Amino acid sequence: MIVRITNEGQYNLPGSYIDDLNQLDNDLVEAVEEEDEAKFQELLSRMLGMVRENGSPVPVDELVESDLILPEPDLTLLEAEEMFVGEGLLPG
Repeated sequence: MIVRITNEGQYNLPGSYIDDLNQLDNDLVEAVEEEDEAKFQELLSRMLGMVRENGSPVPVDELVESDLILPEPDLTLLEAEEMFVGEGLLPG
C-alpha cells in the first residue's frame, strides 16, 4: 500500500500493517470526538511513525498514486475535526 504523508513524501507500507493503521485511525476519530488534544497528538505521531518505520520511502522521481493520504505531522485538533470523522481516513 502506498501511503503519502502530506508535506513529507510517500512510503510503500506492507499490507500486514493495515489493521494496526486502521485501529490507530479509529482511535484518532475517538480522540477528535472527545476533543482530547494530547491523545490526538500522541496517536497521530504513532500513526505517522508506524508508516515511517515500517514503510520504504518511494523515490521522489517515481510517480505512484497514493492509496492513502495521511495528514502532516503538525495538524491541529481543529483541522482534524474536518478529517477524522465517521469512519476516519480508512474505511472499515
